[in-house]
Amino acid sequence: MQKFKRLRQRLSISAPRVTVKTHIGWRMKSLLLVVLVAVAAVSGTWLYEAGARVAGFGENFRSEVAQLRENNKTLKAQNEQLAAAASAAESRLDIERSTQAQLGNQIMALERENAKLKDDAAFFENLSSVGPATGLAIKRLQVEKDAVPGQMHYRMLITQGGKFDHDFVGEFQLIVTLQQQGKTVIMDLPNGSPGTDGNAFQMSFRFFKRVEGDFQIPPGASVKQVQARILAKGVVRAQQTVMLD
Repeated sequence: MQKFKRLRQRLSISAPRVTVKTHIGWRMKSLLLVVLVAVAAVSGTWLYEAGARVAGFGENFRSEVAQLRENNKTLKAQNEQLAAAASAAESRLDIERSTQAQLGNQIMALERENAKLKDDAAFFENLSSVGPATGLAIKRLQVEKDAVPGQMHYRMLITQGGKFDHDFVGEFQLIVTLQQQGKTVIMDLPNGSPGTDGNAFQMSFRFFKRVEGDFQIPPGASVKQVQARILAKGVVRAQQTVMLD
């Protein structure tokens, strides 16, 4: 009797509800996901093209973008070519500057050598015309600015005339008068070199000797006068003075 009552309750309206669910496998879920992604991509493309058409773009816009990209590539290539050409031009300019500097130095050296030859020619011509002088003498003392800033170049010819059977042994000395900061400054050359008076160059010759060299002056100073002296045993035997502007 109790079993009959329980069976009646299950079959009646008051019986508990039963929910029926449909099982979907993972393959079906993956397929549905792919379909949804494809639909979204197609929809997005359609919306983009529709928006481009509404805004007035489309094929012309894509064509213009492609053209701009091509122009950008062309400009980059031209920029690289111009940069390479500029670098090559700068290198050529540096080479030309170096060559010009070397040529300038060579020209100055040739001019100086030419001046020496002219001085020697004039000196020997003078000797042949008036005959040799007796004793020691300084001929053609010249002082000029050198290519190096603050450096002066000097040259002179020293002769010994008369009948001599032995070499002259002595020294030569330069007394340089400078103008520096409104004051007159005397500079003996060479400073501290060994010699009869402590400031002379040793020398030895029989008939004549060409002497030349360079000396440095202090920054901001200008040379007003240079005196060359020939000394033997501390006694001045010959001298010559040249004035500079």
